[in-house]
Amino acid sequence: MTKRLALVTGGTRGIGAAISTALADAGCTVVATHAGNTAKADAFHAETGIPVYGWDVADFAACRDGVAQVVAAHGPIDILVNNAGITRDATLHRMTEAQWRAVIDTNLGGCFNMCHAVIEGMRARGFGRIVNIGSINGLAGQFGQANYAAAKAGIIGFTKSLAQESAQKGITVNVVAPGYTATDMVAAVPAGILEKIVAKIPVGRLAEAREIAAAVRYLVSEEAAFVTGATLSVNGGQYMA
Repeated sequence: MTKRLALVTGGTRGIGAAISTALADAGCTVVATHAGNTAKADAFHAETGIPVYGWDVADFAACRDGVAQVVAAHGPIDILVNNAGITRDATLHRMTEAQWRAVIDTNLGGCFNMCHAVIEGMRARGFGRIVNIGSINGLAGQFGQANYAAAKAGIIGFTKSLAQESAQKGITVNVVAPGYTATDMVAAVPAGILEKIVAKIPVGRLAEAREIAAAVRYLVSEEAAFVTGATLSVNGGQYMA
């Protein structure tokens, strides 16, 4: 892979950390962001040497200023992976406006904020790779996750639109939609519920974070230059569309 600068939001833990290290292993210069867990971010930096920055992707101005800081320190951003996301689960009749807005603003709004911060530079240089991390639940829906599913479904529509706007400028924009993956978030699911989830996955197990990262690594590569506006599902056959 040509030496490129990649920025991975939420890139210091779980799937994001796997993406950051996979892109570094592929020869990219990688910068990772976090939302405030400084201890985890510092540990990730110490282990990998990957620079880390902290800002809230739900904050438009913070994204603009954070990207400017990264560019000043490391150069133009060629690859953006929008991985940062949160959950605030509740059935709709119990969901608060704050729970709804937090998830929409972070998961979907964060994609807009970060893409807006990098897109002009990519257009000017005639190259860019954007990968937005969706979810199986944005495709299939999920009980108790109307906010999360709506945000992840919105990412797919956002991605298709931005892909159309950007194709003639050498920029590809795609989604990777993971299924249930062996991360700290999934590990927190009660054992009985997790067993039921795994039972519905045809391959009979959770995904490994590195398997999600491999899909991202492909989509940002030179070999994927003809792939744009696509949603690549990595879910073990749990949802086929």
